[in-house]
Amino acid sequence: MDPSIEDYALIGDEQTAALVGTDGSVDWLCLPRFDSAACFARLLGDEDNGYWRIAPVGADHCTRRAYRRDTLVLDTEWETEQGAVRVTDLMPQRDRAPDLVRVVEGLDGEVTLHSVLKLRFDYGSIIPWVRRSDGHRVAVAGPDSTWLRSEPHVTSWGEDFGTHAEFTVKKGEKVAFVLTWHPSHEPRPPLVDPYDALRHSVEDWRAWVSRCRYDGPYRDAVVRSLITLKALTYAPTGGIVAAPTTSLPEEPGGVRNWDYRYCWLRDSTLTLNALLAAGYQEEAEAWRNWLLRAVAGDPADLQIMYGVAGERRLPEFELPWLSGFARSAPVRIGNDAVKQLQLDVWGEVMDSLSLARESGLSAQPDVWALQTALMDFLRNNWRQPDEGLWEVRAGRRQFVHSKVMVWVAADRAVRTLEHHPELDGDLDGWRALRDEVHQEVCEKGYDPERNTFTQSYGSRELDAALLLIPRVGFLPPDDPRVIGTIEAVREELTHGGFLRRYSTADADVDGLPGGEGVFLVCSFWLADALYMTGRTKEARELFERLAGLANDVGLLSEEFDPVAGRHLGNFPQAFSHIGLVNTALALFGGDGAG
Repeated sequence: MDPSIEDYALIGDEQTAALVGTDGSVDWLCLPRFDSAACFARLLGDEDNGYWRIAPVGADHCTRRAYRRDTLVLDTEWETEQGAVRVTDLMPQRDRAPDLVRVVEGLDGEVTLHSVLKLRFDYGSIIPWVRRSDGHRVAVAGPDSTWLRSEPHVTSWGEDFGTHAEFTVKKGEKVAFVLTWHPSHEPRPPLVDPYDALRHSVEDWRAWVSRCRYDGPYRDAVVRSLITLKALTYAPTGGIVAAPTTSLPEEPGGVRNWDYRYCWLRDSTLTLNALLAAGYQEEAEAWRNWLLRAVAGDPADLQIMYGVAGERRLPEFELPWLSGFARSAPVRIGNDAVKQLQLDVWGEVMDSLSLARESGLSAQPDVWALQTALMDFLRNNWRQPDEGLWEVRAGRRQFVHSKVMVWVAADRAVRTLEHHPELDGDLDGWRALRDEVHQEVCEKGYDPERNTFTQSYGSRELDAALLLIPRVGFLPPDDPRVIGTIEAVREELTHGGFLRRYSTADADVDGLPGGEGVFLVCSFWLADALYMTGRTKEARELFERLAGLANDVGLLSEEFDPVAGRHLGNFPQAFSHIGLVNTALALFGGDGAG
């Protein structure tokens, strides 16, 4: 049977992350960073591409699983004829090296379990040399080295280029396994106590969650989304990756497979809003500071995405030895969209820095100088066509959303000067730019016959991003053109009760064959738009259905197939969880947000 994306749960240490299946197998793990090469790549291939499974002998999928309350610690349980057992998975906050900890505990009876570890470095392509050393199994290949140990010691053997172990646990007995990575030219890092690591991880996550100000309806879903965003944060820099995976397909068997292990500027305003509103000022400040470092330099060189430490070069290439998830090839590493012109990101950066300033985040030197430089670039380049926020690969267009975000940039610059007259800037010039962009969008991006804004100037296609027009303040929610656009988008882009981002019936739109599922964040935007236009009941009903799409441990992918009832796209997706948090805060914030 083909695997399902929703079968996976996430664990991580805020520098990288692993995906654990319902069968007890860790099928994806990149070390030492989110964007490093994977040592377990079964997710995108097969067993020969690396995995680590611990499960009762003869058992298939688990009986139940769940995160421990308010943590990223995962408990997976099996009930067998011989008894019951739990495997607890976590990646503790690292000191020097990343550790993957797996604690097996007998719950009832006497259960025999089998562990098989197949390490395959460089995305499943390199079989390491494995030896024994001081009670450890040490694997080395090129720059990578891992050490596997168990407490108490469990005898293991080599078979089929993997490390196997079989052991029995009775009720109350525990066996812990620790897999530690380090650069192969360095000595083994200090050992972690797996039981201390488990205790501290639970305490640390619960202490972090206790800072959440939201206490309204769907709090569990909001908290799980916030934990997921925290887990997707690269702690050394504050950058937040879009997802911890690459090439999970938007269409099973299709080619819409992309690498999302990078930080998109587009997410910045919505991320800041979610973190600030939920009470996470420290994380919001770290994200803002990452943003400032990443975009530093010539505004003409602004990219749509960067690496977790602000890297600019993210070359895209394919891995032909991996068959792809559900045979969806190619598997891509890197992302060529980094080279695209997407004018909306200038608006997102301006909006983010404006929000940070008005929210009282600590002042940073030269932020206003950066913003004025961004505005100078936009003044001279805003009329250019671009690839738009959906990163189409069919040529540039005059995308309406891009122009709306140019208006946002000018509007935020104007407002900043109005609120902070001590700053220097071209107030009259920016006001004129704001008015000019607004007039052009309303003339060229609006179809009066259908009473709707369109995806690009002169087109008949629609775009779910048009739902953001009232949210960013381009037009008020009660404007007839806004209401008409919401209705048109609902009518033309709804599929199975949720929204596509645009129609893929014509490959000329994005230059790619095949289709995709409904885009979850777009459906959250629809709920926001319905709420803003006074249709609170419809908005809450849509939010409830969206929250219900989360898998059994509360995670959302990028897209969803409402016909097959399965998740699509990279997983878990930060944008989807940001959408859930922001929509919950809008709909229910008055009921319980502090």
